[in-house]
Amino acid sequence: MTQTVYRELLEVMKSRGGPYAGLDIPEFFVLVEELFDPEEAEINNVLPRKPASVEEIVAKTGRSPEEVSKILERMASRGLCGVSKTTAGLLYRGLPFMPGIFEFMFIGGGETEREMTIARLIHTYKKAYSEDRGIEKIAYPVTRVIPVARTIKAGNTIHTYDQVMTYIDKYDFIGVGACYCRQAAKLRGEELHGMPVGVCMWFGEIAENLTERLGGRRVTREEAREIMSRCEEAGLIHMSRNTTDEIDFMCNCDRWHCEVVGKVLKQPRPGLVFNSGFEPSFDAERCVACETCIERCPPEALTMGEANVPVVNTDRCFGCGVCATGCPEGAIAMENKPGFPIPPRTVKELANALKGSS
Repeated sequence: MTQTVYRELLEVMKSRGGPYAGLDIPEFFVLVEELFDPEEAEINNVLPRKPASVEEIVAKTGRSPEEVSKILERMASRGLCGVSKTTAGLLYRGLPFMPGIFEFMFIGGGETEREMTIARLIHTYKKAYSEDRGIEKIAYPVTRVIPVARTIKAGNTIHTYDQVMTYIDKYDFIGVGACYCRQAAKLRGEELHGMPVGVCMWFGEIAENLTERLGGRRVTREEAREIMSRCEEAGLIHMSRNTTDEIDFMCNCDRWHCEVVGKVLKQPRPGLVFNSGFEPSFDAERCVACETCIERCPPEALTMGEANVPVVNTDRCFGCGVCATGCPEGAIAMENKPGFPIPPRTVKELANALKGSS
């Protein structure tokens, strides 16, 4: 019975898609048997992607409402399923590995033996998955960079969706938690290069769930702004879903551990699939050729030119503004990238764009 439920779980995780969807390799089964006990695996296997009531889920099992509710709550508190509050009660939904379960496991920043074990098992599974499947080609960007607005040169067009503060000001409930990528790396004993960990941000309903159940922390708008400033000082990249209207999270990513950045950098032209729509320009008179910008550039898109002024490789540049925030002379400003398309407005439009590019 136990083996059967995990074989069924494999098919379920395949159907949910996303990065590292279920793959029939030994590393998958070692991981999921650590993540889900047999009861949780059984319930996971009947959870729909759209939110459903306990009663709807009970109808797919041979268990009582009390049993199912207890298992669902246990899963929700460990990031193994999604949960929403409605006037009619709690609704639950199944999650893919990413974005979803893998990130939710580490939001609280815990360092227990189990969390260390899971961090290692996820890493082992992802490595085996990548070796089996090869480098994934990104045909259309699922995520986008949000530039540091204060680095944009006067006179350039700055849309509201180009500004981090748009999202901080929009929501009443803001939560922060540990960056999955860096927290998991920390649990594996890897070097973090001085990058902060507890700086990933969620907004609205999802933020409420993450703070109530998964160890996230609610912050004020003032605290959120301060966190973003620390991220910019550290040289992290603001990143979110590639939509303009429907954003409920903001990641602050580094070049060494970030899952998204790592995949992007394996593409032949990274700047085409992960970008803000801006690019750096350099003031030759103010530049002192200190090369701070070259050291800070996450995609390593800058080199020193013959005139001792940095030159940008636009095929690699993300337009993040990390070079500009670190320039001690203020010699770098961000300009609009010619011909850059407006991102999809909603998740539905993004899904359609992804289908059209496949």
